[in-house]
Amino acid sequence: MTGTVPALRKGYADSPFGQLHYAECGTGEPVLLFHQTPRSWTEYLRVLPLVGAEFHAIAMDTLGFGASAKPEGPHSIERYADAAEALIQALELDRYHLVGHHTGGLVALELAARHRTRTASLLLSATPYVDEEKRRGGGHAVDHVIPRPDGSHLLDLWNHRREFYRPGEEAALNRYVIDALTVLDHVTEGHAAVRRYAMAERLPLVTARTLAVCAPGDHFALPSLTKLAAALACETRLLSGGHTPVPEQLPEEFARTVVEWAAAGRG
Repeated sequence: MTGTVPALRKGYADSPFGQLHYAECGTGEPVLLFHQTPRSWTEYLRVLPLVGAEFHAIAMDTLGFGASAKPEGPHSIERYADAAEALIQALELDRYHLVGHHTGGLVALELAARHRTRTASLLLSATPYVDEEKRRGGGHAVDHVIPRPDGSHLLDLWNHRREFYRPGEEAALNRYVIDALTVLDHVTEGHAAVRRYAMAERLPLVTARTLAVCAPGDHFALPSLTKLAAALACETRLLSGGHTPVPEQLPEEFARTVVEWAAAGRG
């Protein structure tokens, strides 16, 4: 990648749901990045300026997470996408590239299904394939903790995801804990929204150039890679390493993958 690393800017946009928080870098064609549950834009903290060196990179806090508005449920991929549409309208974006990681991949996919002529490209990272097998899998309890007066639930949050991170990546794990604490009363709702998503009905509507990628250590998402490729007739790519938090673990490779895929679909 080339270009000067731009300054990071943050902002809020009004929406029917309340204010939506986002961070952005760079200028030019927009690249919208959507995070996993229960994270915030900080999942892309190191990716954003690298993508922003080539594009207008925008990472929003999904509705109900981070510093975005937190309306009452029910949570759904469709409502997350409604809020993303509100941000797109507020920022007056016409055509854009979509990137989503885990839950964010489904938000990006839903937007691509709704806005086929406006979606320049789609990159799905570790995106779940929601079928009956996925629905029967039950709740995703990895982030669930019971608050305790002595604060020991903070260590529980840390330990639940510690195996996903390598030694030296404690700063990223800290950011996960901070994000999870801001939504502790509904920390697993994003996972529940994934299981409720009517994916089979939306996949045929996606016409954008699509790339599906995954980290080799992400055993939650890896089985979905071949299913997505078959359903979307899209390219796939296995990243060189990493686990569930791969945008934080391999930010340069992740950003390079985003930039190269988006550049091939420039308007």
